[in-house]
Amino acid sequence: MKRIKFILGIAILIMLSAHVNAQTIPSVKSPKMDLPEMDLSSQVLGILNTTDGLDLTADQKDKLTKENSSFVDQLMNISKSGKSDDDKKTAFLGLKNNRTKFLTSLLGNDLFKKYSGQILKSINPLKSKLGLAALAF
Repeated sequence: MKRIKFILGIAILIMLSAHVNAQTIPSVKSPKMDLPEMDLSSQVLGILNTTDGLDLTADQKDKLTKENSSFVDQLMNISKSGKSDDDKKTAFLGLKNNRTKFLTSLLGNDLFKKYSGQILKSINPLKSKLGLAALAF
């Protein structure tokens, strides 16, 4: 008799545990949200326009913002062009030289080095997306 009660008790525990498992909410993965990705030019422009810690004047910020916009447009136009890789490299390096001259005259050597360091650090994750255009930084 004790044996039957014991087996019956075990059977009831198994059924209850199965019933409890059936009541739990299964873990459902939430669907991935379809957020629009920022295009590459917007990402690059956002990085270039970040001037935190540089203490630029309003005039310097304005000139830098305009130059950055023009620079990114030129960068993307060269990237999308049908030129050969060698021609693109030459164009990117020319663009880099012109930008360096502009930034040095606008910011001076010390601020230019600080700004360039910030840009290089921030642009690093995008280098694979930029491809040859990364030469311009």
